[in-house]
Amino acid sequence: MVLGTSSGAGKSLMTAALCRVLRRRGETPLPFKGQNMSNNAWVDQAGGEMAYSQALQAWAAGQEPRCAMNPVLLKPQGDSTSEVIHLGQSVGSARAEHYYRDWFRPGWAAIRAGLAELQAAHPTGRLVLEGAGSPVEVNLQRRDLTNLRLAQYLRARCILVADIERGGVFAQIVGTLTLLRPVERPLVSGLLINRFRGRRALFDDGRRWLEAQTGVPVLGVMPWLNELFPPEDSLDLLERRGRKQGAEITIAVLRLPSLSNFSDLDPLEAEPTVRLRWVAPGEALGQPDAVVVPGSKQTLRDLEALQRSGLGEEIRRYSASTAGSHVFGICGGLQLLGRELRDPQGLEGGRGTSAQGLDLLPLRTVFGGSKALRQRHSLALWPGEVPIEGFELHRGATTPLSPCQPLCQDEGLGWVSSAMAGTVAGTYLHGVFDSGPWRRRWLNRLRAAKGLPSLSERQPHHSRQREDLLDRLADAFEQHVNLEPLLRAP
Repeated sequence: MVLGTSSGAGKSLMTAALCRVLRRRGETPLPFKGQNMSNNAWVDQAGGEMAYSQALQAWAAGQEPRCAMNPVLLKPQGDSTSEVIHLGQSVGSARAEHYYRDWFRPGWAAIRAGLAELQAAHPTGRLVLEGAGSPVEVNLQRRDLTNLRLAQYLRARCILVADIERGGVFAQIVGTLTLLRPVERPLVSGLLINRFRGRRALFDDGRRWLEAQTGVPVLGVMPWLNELFPPEDSLDLLERRGRKQGAEITIAVLRLPSLSNFSDLDPLEAEPTVRLRWVAPGEALGQPDAVVVPGSKQTLRDLEALQRSGLGEEIRRYSASTAGSHVFGICGGLQLLGRELRDPQGLEGGRGTSAQGLDLLPLRTVFGGSKALRQRHSLALWPGEVPIEGFELHRGATTPLSPCQPLCQDEGLGWVSSAMAGTVAGTYLHGVFDSGPWRRRWLNRLRAAKGLPSLSERQPHHSRQREDLLDRLADAFEQHVNLEPLLRAP
C-alpha cells in the first residue's frame, strides 16, 4: 500500500510506477483505491464510473480499467456536497457532515465487493493499494475507509511517501509515524522521499537520521521529474502555466469552478507547439487562437459564474468578431455553448429550472434521467473524416433547435456551426483529443488561420505517448527505489 504524509505527496504516480515495475517483473499487479474524491473520471468497458487516476494505474499494470479498482468515488458538487458512486454507479449524494453517518457501512461493503471482484478475476495477482490524503487525520481515523483500515484488513505492507518539495519532510514523516496507533505502526515497511532536487548525496545525512529515529528503512529518494504526467487534481494543471517555450499556438481553456475531466486536455498539453492558458471567471480572455470549454460537474452553476464575471460575454464577442476564431466545448462545455439549458429536477446546481446558454450553438439541453455512461467509437465528419473514440459521461439530452452540422457520424455526439466569424463546435465525447489524426487536423485549422505550416497528421493515439511516460516513470523508480524490503515475504 502506498500511503502519503499529505494530499499531493505523489501517491497516485508512485502507485502507477510500482504497478509498471511489478508488471516488468512478471507479476499481475492490481491497482486499487477504496475511496477517491475527484471529478476527473473514466468510464470502463462495462459502463462503470471510476477515478481517472485508477485508470492510469490500470494501464501502468497492463490491465483494462474496471470500476472495481475504485469502488467508492466521491464527485464534489459544491456546498460541501458530493455525488456518491459505488462500484461505478451513482447511488445518491452526501453532505460532508453526514457522510460517515450515512455512507460508512455501504462504502465499506462496496470496497469489500470491489476487492472480491478483483481477486476472483486474478487469483494470483498482487494488490497495489493507494491511500488517500494522510492516514493520520485524527478526527477521521475511526471512520477511515481507505487508508489503514484497509491496510489492516489485507495485512498490507505499506510505503510512506513524503514530498520534500513542500519542505518539512522530517516533521511530515516523524509526525505521521507518531500519530499511528500501536497496531498500525508495524504496517509501515519503508519510507520514500519524493520530488528531490539536486544531488541525492546531499540527503544522505537526512536519510541516516530518518532511519535511526524511526527504525524504518528509506527505500529511495525519487528525483523531481520534469515530464508532464497526467495530473492528480486540477491544481497541478495551474502549475503548468508558462512552462512551455516557443509554442506557436495559444489555446485558452476555461477553468470552470466545477471543472471536471481535465485529463481531456493532456494530449494538447503534450503538443510541443501548443501552449494552454487557463482562464478563470474574472480573468481576461485576450485573443487566443482557440477557446476550449471543458467538462463541468455543475453546468448551470458554471454558466452563472461565466455570465456574472463577464467571461461569457467575452467569449461571445470573440466568436462573433474575430475572423478565424475557434471555440470548442467538451461535454458540459458543449452544453454551455448551447442556446437553452433546462433543469427541471435541479440536478446541475443552478438557481432556476432553465437558463440561456452562451448561444453559440443552436442547441437545447434538458437535464434528467440516468447518466449516459459508455465507451464510444465513431467516425468524425469534421474537421475531416477520421476515426475517433472516447466515452460519454453526462446527464442530459441535447437536441438541435435548427439545422446544425453533425461533428461525427453518430447522431447526438457533437455539432459544428460556422454561423459567426469563426467556428464553434462541441462534443459529448471525452477523450476526443486522444486521437492523433483528429487532434492534428483540428490544430492545423488553427495553424492555417495564422499562416503556419501544417503538422503531420500521421500521429498515434495518445495512449502510445502515455505508455512512454509510464515507462520513463518506472525507469526512474527502478533506478532510485529499492523495493526488496517491501516485497520480501514477512
